[in-house]
Amino acid sequence: QVQLVESGGGVVQAGDSLKLSCAASGFTFGNSAMGWFRRAPGKDREFVASISWTGGVTYYADSVKVRFTISRDNPKSTVYLQMNSLEPEDTAVYYCARRQAVAAAREAPQFDYWGRGTQVTVSS
Repeated sequence: QVQLVESGGGVVQAGDSLKLSCAASGFTFGNSAMGWFRRAPGKDREFVASISWTGGVTYYADSVKVRFTISRDNPKSTVYLQMNSLEPEDTAVYYCARRQAVAAAREAPQFDYWGRGTQVTVSS
């Protein structure tokens, strides 16, 4: 069955960096676009970034553009989210998601499997 397991979250200070990983299994990773979403306390889930099957196309939320980078390693079936210059507003649970299509996307309903999430806390 499809499994997505996030790791790499933690507690950091504003301005620090973190790199999240999402290990995928149970499907042909190289045929699927992937995405990262987050849910901050008291807020709705929001799109963060997504990447196409080859990594050639990436999308970012305006709030993280320039600071975050999504990438993937198809032989390792892993997608990453490099987060730099973290801000307290980035505090959230970060979720990895799979899209059963090759093209990157921005909307949560376009993704069909989700991981359990990893907590990122940024203190000021």
